[in-house]
Amino acid sequence: MSESRQKIARLIEHLSIRTFRRQLASIDSTPQFALLGVASGLVTGIVVLAFRKLVEIPLDSFLPGGPENFEGLGVYYYFLFPFTGALVLAVILSLVKSDVRKVGVVHVLDRLARHQGHLPARNLLTQFFAGTIALVSGQSGGREGPAIHLGAAGSSLLGQSLGLPNNSIRVLVGCGVAAAISASFNTPVAGVIFSMEVIIMEYTIAGFIPVILAAVVAALILQLFYGSVPAFDVPQVSMGSFTELPIVLVEGVLIGSIAAVFVKGIKVLFQYAPSQIWLRMMIAGTVTGVFAMLVPQILGVGYDTVNSALIGELSFGVLLAVCIFKILATATTVAMGMPVGLIGPTLIIGASAGGLMWMAASFIFPELSSPAFYVMLGMGAMMGAVLQAPLAALMAIMELTHNPNIILPAMLVIIVANITASQLFGLKSVFVTQMELMGLEFRQNPLSMALNRASVASIMERNFERVPASINLDQARNLAVGGSHWLLVDVEKTPAFILRTEDLATFLEGYEEEDVGLAEIPATRKDVCPILLQATLSEALDLLNARGVQALYINRITGPLMDSPVGIVTAEDIESFYQS
Repeated sequence: MSESRQKIARLIEHLSIRTFRRQLASIDSTPQFALLGVASGLVTGIVVLAFRKLVEIPLDSFLPGGPENFEGLGVYYYFLFPFTGALVLAVILSLVKSDVRKVGVVHVLDRLARHQGHLPARNLLTQFFAGTIALVSGQSGGREGPAIHLGAAGSSLLGQSLGLPNNSIRVLVGCGVAAAISASFNTPVAGVIFSMEVIIMEYTIAGFIPVILAAVVAALILQLFYGSVPAFDVPQVSMGSFTELPIVLVEGVLIGSIAAVFVKGIKVLFQYAPSQIWLRMMIAGTVTGVFAMLVPQILGVGYDTVNSALIGELSFGVLLAVCIFKILATATTVAMGMPVGLIGPTLIIGASAGGLMWMAASFIFPELSSPAFYVMLGMGAMMGAVLQAPLAALMAIMELTHNPNIILPAMLVIIVANITASQLFGLKSVFVTQMELMGLEFRQNPLSMALNRASVASIMERNFERVPASINLDQARNLAVGGSHWLLVDVEKTPAFILRTEDLATFLEGYEEEDVGLAEIPATRKDVCPILLQATLSEALDLLNARGVQALYINRITGPLMDSPVGIVTAEDIESFYQS
């Protein structure tokens, strides 16, 4: 009976949250990370679905012909909708603390870079409700930016509530981002690549598995309500002949130049933006409203405009107006801090520019491919150039078209657009540009990226004894033969340094005095300071350098102001992990 109880106890321990946390400390815990991916996909899918429904239900009531048909309103409503929404946001956001107003992709990148992916719940609520108001009122932005924040924050909060180590919190953020893009466009592969290329900024097998699962699960949840049709109605497209390649090259240069104008416009407007949040909201809403009275297609998400461009329904004048005024309205909206996304607008701008390219070229070459071909290339090129994420843009185009024939020209136009924007105009990713404008540090180096993949718990030495600085001879002899690797020595009841047990054993040979002072015996001592059990190895290395110590003792929080050491990590341990 006792043996059965022991087996049950071992099973319970194996399935406990403490064991789960310990397993996640290592980058090799594939089954555990896979489970996190599924959980992240569920959370993100539900949150994004709720957000999308909250936006679409009132728009279905207000707008004739569907939740995107702002063009069906009267001309005065073109101004009234965004102006009123901006007024409501001005009041609400003025009552919210500045730290809680931080939302969007830039907020996610900042928390990932400086807070190990710990995203606050209050900012999630701000994004959810402020983003809903902005999109319902027709502000010039997309829903994927808020969705990315909601997915990342929801997944991060899941990990925080379970007390998971920081390396797994970072993975959960990547999962939430991939799931959000997947749910927004019904493009799971593009979601995975976007997360790896723009947010996590690295490709690893261990990282791919949970991110892929999250993207798939979130896509399935949205497909239950919206079906498996992608965000756009894309007809079958292909390049007519290789003679069109020069036109594709020109389109890449054109789109790259437009992307540079768009991002630099955001930069200029941000520099001149007023400090008061209410005034920024009113500027964004007023500008959008005035431009919408001229070109109502710029209002809202605008996917209906893309669908019209794909089938060639829009005239040259309308396409030109949409391209120009969408750039101006969206640049103002983003620069003023409106809580909306900018990936959707880049697709609309790229679609209109691609349609213009097709019309201009068809005057000279009447046998060109369909307008949808150039519209899709324009969308991919603009997204890739603005985000400086060519692979994510390529995957998005492939999934939206379900057509392998577009791969070759899409690769060409996206790369040309990226090179034009980055090399000719010195353009950085729009998100990196925004972070620099806000004075946020954004740096990624191979060392910190590698060390962020594992927790201190994965390499810490658990075989140690905590002892006071002064002990008697019998205690010292017992410690010397006790089998511990390190002695964690207290000075005034606080851990101050470590020394090797073998050094103590060597000293005791022939020693006969009653008391042993561990701070005075000949030994190699390493000064220590505490770090939390959830910390990554990158955090550990930063702390070692900042405090000028040689080792850390790992603390598990058991009560306020109470040390509860569970392990030891030295600088040599971290170096050995990185080299391996």
